[in-house]
Amino acid sequence: MTEENEVNLVQEVRSELEEIDASDLSEHSARFEALHEKLQESLKSIDNL
Repeated sequence: MTEENEVNLVQEVRSELEEIDASDLSEHSARFEALHEKLQESLKSIDNL
């Protein structure tokens, strides 16, 4: 993962967290789970797993 990709990922996560915060509480669980999966996949690519 390049530094530019890392910056983009951080910006995407921040944006998603802001959207989750503004969304209905009933949506939070599913959206946090999706974000968690995205972060896990990113970490796997860093570790080459």
